[in-house]
Amino acid sequence: MAFDERLAERIRGSLGRRKGFAEKKMFGGVGFLLHGNMCVGVHGSELIVRLAPEETDAVLKQANTRRFDLTGRPMKGWILVEPAGLRTDAQLGKWIAVAAKFAGALPAK
Repeated sequence: MAFDERLAERIRGSLGRRKGFAEKKMFGGVGFLLHGNMCVGVHGSELIVRLAPEETDAVLKQANTRRFDLTGRPMKGWILVEPAGLRTDAQLGKWIAVAAKFAGALPAK
């Protein structure tokens, strides 16, 4: 599956040279890991966001979000943000901050 390289480039620009981030091909797209833990990624044209599982239901009430479900068994703590919710750098930055806060609190791998 092809993924939105422009979105991946915007993520790279937002992350800059922050310590601990790495990029890896995954989910048919690209993932950005923080100290070895999945943080954000690109699947098709959507942004994958990893967040605290207990925040999932509340976050899914926001516009342009849906569960990340590749297998028919969605997991709490993983969502997709549609392109309409990523139009501005501020919108993208908000989601990256949510994911970085969660991934940054996990033990390094």
